[in-house]
This record gives sequence, C-alpha cells and structure tokens, in this order.
Amino acid sequence: MWKLLHPTTSTLTSRTLLNQPFRPTSASAANPLAVAVIAAVCALILLLILTALSALYYCLRRRKTFFADPTVNLFHCDDAAAAACRKAGNTMESPELQPLLARKASKAAVDDEEQQLCSPRGKITESELVCEPEESNSEDDEAGVSDNEAETEILIHFLISLREEKKKQAAKLEKVLNFLNEDIKEVERSYSLGTDSVFPLAPMKNPKLRGNDVHSQDSSNSDIGKMIRRPFVDEERLMSNINELESSYFAARSRVLPKEASSVSSNDKNVMESEWRHVENVDNKEPRRIQSSVACLESFCEGLCKFARYSKFEECGRLENSDGNIICGLSFDRDEDYIATGGISTKIKIFELSSAISSDSDDIQYPVVVEMSNQSKISSVCWNTCIQNHLASADYDGEIKMWDAGTGQLLSQYIEHEKRAWSVDISLSDPKMFASGSDDGSVKVWNINERNSVETITMVANICCVQFSPPSKNLLFFGSADHKVYGYDLRHTRIPWCSLAGHGKAVSYVKFIDAETVVTASTDNSLKLWDLKKTSSSALSSDACALTFKGHRNKKNFVGLSVSDGYIACGSESNEVYCYHKSLLVPIATHKFEPIDPISDDPRNGGFVSSVCWRKKSDMLVAANSVGIVKLLQMV
Repeated sequence: MWKLLHPTTSTLTSRTLLNQPFRPTSASAANPLAVAVIAAVCALILLLILTALSALYYCLRRRKTFFADPTVNLFHCDDAAAAACRKAGNTMESPELQPLLARKASKAAVDDEEQQLCSPRGKITESELVCEPEESNSEDDEAGVSDNEAETEILIHFLISLREEKKKQAAKLEKVLNFLNEDIKEVERSYSLGTDSVFPLAPMKNPKLRGNDVHSQDSSNSDIGKMIRRPFVDEERLMSNINELESSYFAARSRVLPKEASSVSSNDKNVMESEWRHVENVDNKEPRRIQSSVACLESFCEGLCKFARYSKFEECGRLENSDGNIICGLSFDRDEDYIATGGISTKIKIFELSSAISSDSDDIQYPVVVEMSNQSKISSVCWNTCIQNHLASADYDGEIKMWDAGTGQLLSQYIEHEKRAWSVDISLSDPKMFASGSDDGSVKVWNINERNSVETITMVANICCVQFSPPSKNLLFFGSADHKVYGYDLRHTRIPWCSLAGHGKAVSYVKFIDAETVVTASTDNSLKLWDLKKTSSSALSSDACALTFKGHRNKKNFVGLSVSDGYIACGSESNEVYCYHKSLLVPIATHKFEPIDPISDDPRNGGFVSSVCWRKKSDMLVAANSVGIVKLLQMV
C-alpha cells in the first residue's frame, strides 16, 4: 500500500491501475482494506470530473442565453443583470475552463438541437428559434392584408358608384320611355280617330279602326304604326341626324307654353301684354288649345315633317349682276315682285322677278329695272311694306337715306351717326317709324316726317343690327359687339326691357320669328332662339335661350339672316346657304355656291354667302355671296 501511493517508489498512476486487468494475489486478497481505499479514490476522481463538466455546461448556456436575448441592453442594464454578467465573467476567466469553453461554444453554435439548459430562464427551445423569422413574416403578411383591404375598398366603391349612376340613368330612361309612350298613344289616337289634334296627321281611311275604342288598344301591340306609311324616303339621312332630332324632341317636350303673356312677372313687360294678346288673336283665329301633355310638340312635329319633305335647295334662277362685289343687303317690296340689292359697289339695284330672261346656257336671269348710286358703300337696305316704293338704306358714312325705288330719286337724308351705320329697319306696325344702328354705339329712331331723330339710345359697344317687333312700334331689339342683345320699350328707355346673354362674339343679326320669339346670329358660329316670356329686365336673361343652331361656319363676316314661317335661313363662310326650322337643331336644307377658283380645294378661295332673304309667298330664298352672285333657290 505504501509503495503504491508514494511517487518516488512507483510510477504507477491511477489510470494505469484502472486499465490493468484485475489479478488477485495473495497480498491483495489478504489485504481487503487497500482495495477499498483504491475504489474510493477512483470514485472521487470521477465525481470531480462530472461536477466540473456540469458546471461548465451551466456557465456556457447561461452566457449564450444572456447575449442572445434582444431585450437585454448590453450598455444599460439593471443591477441584477450586471451581477450576472460579473459572475459569468469570473467563471469564464478560470484558466482551467478556457479550452473546454471554447470547444463547447463551437459545438453549441453548430448543433442547435442539443442546446437545452437545466435552468428555465436560460432555456431556448426550438419553437422560440423558429418564431423569430415568423415575426417578420407576420409583419409582411399584415402589410399585405392591409394593401389588399385598400384595393378591395377601392373596387367596392367604384362598383357601388357605377351601380348608383346606372340606376339614375335607368330612372331617366324610364321617364323618357313614359314620354314616348304617351306621345305614341296621342299620335295613334289622333291618327285613327281623325280628331283635330296638335299633330297635323291625316285620318286613317279604315272605318273599322275609326269605329273602335282607341283606349282599348294596346299601343305597344297596335297595328296602327304598321299601317302608317313610312314618311322618310331617305332613311340614311334620318339615322345620320337622329341625335340632333332626339335633342330637338326633348327640348320641345320639356317646354310648357304659357297660355298668355301675363304670366311673365315683370312690371316692364305689362306694357307689351296687350300687343302679345292682340297677336295671338290675329295669328290664331281660335284660342290656343292644349288638349294633352304633348301639345308642346306641335312645333316639333311641324319641323320634323318639313325635315322629311325637304333635303336641299334647287337653283331656279339668278339675278343679272356683273359687278362682282359683295352684296350686303337684300329686301323685297310689299308685293314681293321686286327685290333690292346693295353692297360694296355703292349701288342699289332693283330687280323684277316677274320678267325672266333665258340665256344661251338655259339659265334664268332677272334684269335690273332701276339703279341708284350712292356716295358710300351700302351696308343695309330695307323696303317699306306699306308705303309704295319707299326704300331705306344705311351706308359706311353713317348716313340713313330714303329712296323712291320707282324712280330712283333720293327722298330724304338723315345725318346724325358719327361712324358707319350697319343696319336700318322699318316698323311693320307703323310704317313712318324706322331705326338705325351704328359703330358709334348709338341706336336712333326716326320718323319720315321729322328731320331729326325722335329717340337716341346710347350704348358703349358698336351696334351691329336693329329690328322692330312686328306687332309693336314700341319694342325695338338690337345686337351689339359686346355679345349681347338688348330690347327696349321706346316709351321707357331708361333701362332695357330685356337683355339676352349667351353669344360668345358680336351679335350680327336679330330677327323676330313671332311676337314672342327672337332668333339672333353671331360670329361665334351659332344662331340662338330666344323665348321672350322668360326674359327679365332686372338681370341678364341667359336662361331665355331655347335652342342653339350650329352647322354653318361664321367667325368673321356678316353672312345674312332671314326668317319666314318658322324657317331660319343664314349664310356660311363655307360659301353655303343653310336652312333651319325653329324647332330642329339639324339643318333642313343646304346649297353650296360654286367656288371662285374651281381648281383650288382651299375653302378660303370659295368666298362666303353674305346675304339671304325669303320670298314668303313662294317659299323661295334669294341668296348672294361675296363675289356678287345672286341666286333664287327653292327647297325640294
């Protein structure tokens, strides 16, 4: 035993003794105490080794958990965390543990499946390691869900808005269909029964249908529509203008005509009430009858029938005019047997339409019977329809003259305007009264028995046109370069009777269609129809515009304007004549003058139509252009 433990006497280590096989000897067998001592020493060595390994594992895991925790601030920690750090640091500073710690740290970084600690605080499970990337994925998923929700909300908002808009359109369409059904029933009723209706339709020649009760018939399944002969020969023309005709129909459908002019709420309009009633009694032998809700379609029906009947102008003659200058004014005499022309040539020519001359080219021409010379260019002529042979003219010097068209002699001369006089008009109700408008911004009213003007209305802008109301000598309208139309009661000229606003450029012409309706022309490429019952003297009456006619071209020149029996004729800078009806937006008929230069395709070389005038007793239109060609046109 002593030899075994003493190092100088024996070099055997515990490991050597353990590795050698056990051979019982007589000494060991005889000495059991030595064997027990050796076994106890070996067990103590193993226990120390296991304890050291356990402490090493504990310290290594404690350190890894501390530095891996993102909630721990390495620079700002509390006292308990600082004490744990110092304890771990003291443990790791042991020289005996350095090699083993290095090996264990490497192994822990490589093999995550074996990172299990006894302490619950320092234990990092697999679920925690997997949840770290899942947190970032969950944030991305939340952002994706938010974007999807925003896109979905946008789509839902669009669909709901579209649905509401379609519902509104469906409601409007249902209302339109109701209007159409009502009008179809009214037309079929009047057609089948032959009653005196607002629609100018001939009664059917079917006694069976005439004897039936129209109210028992279903208009949607009725055969009346099939029995009505299709009036439109040119179906393609109808369909190409269907949008304009539709707009005209609904414009007429939406208007309800007042029964009398007294419904206008304006003190200034009371002065005209008697004239309007008088005109209604003269024009309509019977009181106005509104038999149904579609009575306002009478004018539209009239225009539609004329649209179906006419499509163009046919030339039926020419006036013999060789000077080649612009014709600025045309006017018929009382009996419409003579027509006067005036223009840049400073001459007024009278043509007789009853005596035609046939030329070698088979063209019908009408000769000049009287010619009157003026010192200045003629801008306007107007024939007195009551006093025989009295013809008024306005010229570029601002002079207003009265001529004897039968002899060509000058009767009287009126000099008050300081600049060019654009227009002159003679009153139909009082042939002794006439008015003129000038570039000096004044409108003057004259009497043939007075040397000086009897009334002067001064405006700021140039006056381009004047027109008396047909039934009244007291109501005078004029168009201005300030884009407006003014109406004045000559008995109360302190303020306008009405002011019409809507044109975009100078108003070049104003004409009365009837006592309650005015049409105006402007260099803004449009004609406008105005309902005088909707006007007011207290403000601009822009809402009084009932229709706006477009199709012709007019941006610079005065192209003429004339009305007759609901027809509205005007010229165009495309060298064409246009004819509208007061109820339709689409032109009924057109006619193009031959170009000045037939070789060139440039429309600017073709001139423009400068003046038009209706011959009412034959529905003939006289039109002149910028090169002095004067044609007599008939609608066909």
